[in-house]
Amino acid sequence: MHQVRGAPRHVAARRRLTLGGVGTLKQVRVHPQHERVSILRAFLGSVASIFVTLVVLAVLAGALVVLEPRTTDADTTADGTGSYSVPTKGPGLYGSGTLGSWQDLIRRISPEDQIRDVLAFDGIFLFGDSIAVQDSAALERRLADSTGDSIAFHDWSGQPTSAAVDALEEWSRDYGLPRRIVMAVGTNDIFDPPAFAAQVERAMKLAGPDRTVYWVNVYVSRTKQPPAVRDADLANSAWVNDELYQASLEYPNLRIIDWSAFLTSRPDGPTPYLRDGVHTSEPLGGSARNELIAEAIKGSH
Repeated sequence: MHQVRGAPRHVAARRRLTLGGVGTLKQVRVHPQHERVSILRAFLGSVASIFVTLVVLAVLAGALVVLEPRTTDADTTADGTGSYSVPTKGPGLYGSGTLGSWQDLIRRISPEDQIRDVLAFDGIFLFGDSIAVQDSAALERRLADSTGDSIAFHDWSGQPTSAAVDALEEWSRDYGLPRRIVMAVGTNDIFDPPAFAAQVERAMKLAGPDRTVYWVNVYVSRTKQPPAVRDADLANSAWVNDELYQASLEYPNLRIIDWSAFLTSRPDGPTPYLRDGVHTSEPLGGSARNELIAEAIKGSH
């Protein structure tokens, strides 16, 4: 056995061939450039596989972003005065005054894409007044952490229940309604308590019997008002709450979140939880009110 003359050792290889039972050795030349091409092809194949994998992951991530309910940029927007508090004048018919113009007050309303996302993921709609404008962003985070629910808002400072139910009707027509709705309105109905009951009935008919409506009742005793007005506020709050209670006897899917009872049952009274006799103090009052709402919703799971 000997090496083929003229074949360099570093490029020579031997292969045994069997011909007629006789084993022979044949020299095979392996060219270095072929080896380099093979290595390059293998490397490019690996790079292509990695690139395809990354593209697929990017597409999947994009799909999840589209499908995921967003906490939204439904940030508070202010027109006009940018105030939470609605102006009132005179004693009015019921001692609390007359509701002034509220349409230019501060509000927080979810954009259309968030509303549709909340519906798609069996979330919650909330319709509220200035207390909700102030507290709803924290409620959104609390629900996400405690129940995993997403929520869309239509919160407008100063609005009476009639305006909130108008918004409920509009969303029902434009988007449909989820199986759970929170109504955090009624505070501004202390100026006209007899009008409240018809709006509760209207809201319940829009919701229908198969949806649960959680309604936060009211407590108002404005600390900057004279004692007679404060007493009227309390009396009118009780009037509104009684109308809500009567409606719950007729509609079993109406659940009252008893904010008023919570406040009046505190050892130190409502004062630590309310900064002005109406709006929640931060963080104590807002956290307590949001906790009542979250606990009620948690019971629906």
